[in-house]
Order: sequence, then structure tokens, then C-alpha cells
Amino acid sequence: MDAADRIKLIVALDGPGSSGKSSVGAAAALELGYRFCDTGLLYRAVTWLALARRVSASYPHAMRGLVDEVELAPDAQGRLARVLVDGTDHTEAVHGPAVDAAVSAVSAIPELRAALLQRQRSLAEEGGIVMAGRDIGTVVLPDADLKIFLEASIEERARRRTEERGLDPNGSEAQAILDALRRRDELDSTRAVAPLHAAPDARIISTDGNRFEDTVDAVVNAIRDAEARRAADDDTRQREPSGAGT
Repeated sequence: MDAADRIKLIVALDGPGSSGKSSVGAAAALELGYRFCDTGLLYRAVTWLALARRVSASYPHAMRGLVDEVELAPDAQGRLARVLVDGTDHTEAVHGPAVDAAVSAVSAIPELRAALLQRQRSLAEEGGIVMAGRDIGTVVLPDADLKIFLEASIEERARRRTEERGLDPNGSEAQAILDALRRRDELDSTRAVAPLHAAPDARIISTDGNRFEDTVDAVVNAIRDAEARRAADDDTRQREPSGAGT
């Protein structure tokens, strides 16, 4: 299929923390000419801002009030990967350990999730986007053209995060990352609002033992397959005679 003629889809990409969905999704989107949005960055940004402002998660309406102060901006590759508050870039800060420890509890606040829902949906409306998160295929974009769920063991995910931060894999900080991921998995999978799980119609891709490039290829191929199926379906509909069956 010619690149100019491709039908670009709305793709929901979900998975647990450090499953690779952000880096893999961004790379796949870049290869395909899609936009990319990591919705988890919105939750991390609000969490960081709440910590900085000393706003407690016990006050959901106050947390809700922080949403409008957070802006996602494109990076050098066009990904919505930079966090701005009052025009200042705080991207590095939102990836710190304090946010790691608090973001799951913040993400479970119903008022906050409701406030962010429409913003996420509006980003996807025009299509040609890979949107990554924990509830994209189940809640945010339940009618997405393609749903993908990345799986990875907790040990593999902890190793990746430790490596990304340049930490000693046998040190106390690495153990703290593993413990934090375990806590977050428990909170994410058992929360009352939008618990983490794969959509019934999601394509499951296991990433344990994969090279980064292998997982990117698997996601790119899944999207291209879905594009081809959509194009074939559209062609079939166009060929059907009007009034058939009457």
C-alpha cells in the first residue's frame, strides 16, 4: 500500500509500568508517520505538580484543579513528550522516584480521571495516533481501530527501569524500583476506577527477552496489518451494489 494512500488508524497501546509502551509506541509511531501520546505523562505531571504544591490526594477537587495547568508539548521528533507548567519545562522532574511512588494513588482519583478523559479523546479524534497508557483500550478509546497490550514480567520491567537510570542492578535503589513496581501493579490492577487489564479484543505482545527493535517491529507490523484489513473492508463496501438484497 502506498504511504500516501494508507488509512491511518487510532491505536490504543496499553501495558503495566515499564513494559516499554512509551518508548516502543513512540518509535513505532515515528516509523509509521503517526502522532504519539503517552497519557501516563499527564498523570505523572499532575502528580508532580500536586507534590510540588503540597496538594493532598485526599482533596480530589483540588487535584482536579491542577489539570488545566499542565500542558504536553512536542519534543524534537514531534512526540507529545514534554511537560510544561507556566511555560517552564519540568519533564525530567516528572520521571523522578517521588512521582513513581505517588502516581498510582493519584491516578485512582475518579475526579482526576474524568477531567483527563476528554483531553485524551480529543487528541485521538483525527486518527493517525498511537496513544499509550493503562486504560486506553478499555476506557479512554474503547472503539479504537486497534488495541495492543504489551506484557513483560515484573523482573524484566524493573531491570529496564534500573538500566535507564544508570543504577547498580544489585543496589538498594534497584530493589526499591522492583518494590515500587510491585506496589503499583497491585494498585493499578485492583483499583475501583479503570483497573489495569487487557481489553478482550486486544492483541497481546509479550516483550520478555525481546530486543527493543523486535518489539517495535511487532507493533509496527500489527498496525500495518490492521491498516490493510481496514483498506480491504472499505474496498469491499465500496464494491457492494447499492440496494443489494432489496
